[in-house]
Amino acid sequence: MLDEGIFIKGNKEGIVALINMDKFKDFDEMLEKLLERLSSGKQFYTGATLTLIADLRHINDKQMRRLKDVLFDEIMIKDCIFQEKEEKESKTFTGVYEGRTKFIRKTVRGGQSINYLGNIVIIGDINNGAEVSAAGNIIVLGSIKGQVRAGINGNKKSVIAAFSLQPELLSIADLITISPEGDKPTYPEVAKIKDGEIVVEPYLPNKYISTWRD
Repeated sequence: MLDEGIFIKGNKEGIVALINMDKFKDFDEMLEKLLERLSSGKQFYTGATLTLIADLRHINDKQMRRLKDVLFDEIMIKDCIFQEKEEKESKTFTGVYEGRTKFIRKTVRGGQSINYLGNIVIIGDINNGAEVSAAGNIIVLGSIKGQVRAGINGNKKSVIAAFSLQPELLSIADLITISPEGDKPTYPEVAKIKDGEIVVEPYLPNKYISTWRD
């Protein structure tokens, strides 16, 4: 039960472990409890993919690597995916949640690749040929001209926002689209999933709403 800090269930992709970090005094106690819970069903979990959903502000990169190593060795899982637990929505963009956020104060140039398990905020541009992927949201205080992927762990509430949205490729969760031809808007836009498709909405009021299709 989640009241005990950990709730585990199976799905078609593997195992999902929902972690309430507030129930544990530290990371070590949580890891010990998680191992205890998984060990009891080890025969079912061996070779499976584990999706761990938690408030990632309480788990740093070193601890994530350690958790993966321990689960690979002790439970023999195939893969471990970290997903941010959804919290209170931001008033600015629908689908933006509090959590681990990586700030990048420079332009991401062609040939560069950035991947992060939380949200990414870039103060600069994403140039053609650059790739940026996040488990959460991607917010760019500049232009997007490269490839951007939000919600890479399947979070369909993730968004991609930029002052100028002209990507080579844009993906949210399992949906992919490209920038349409024609004149580019001169105002900030937000891309999100609505009714099973990626739609692009202006951040400024009283502007049109467009739908991008392959």
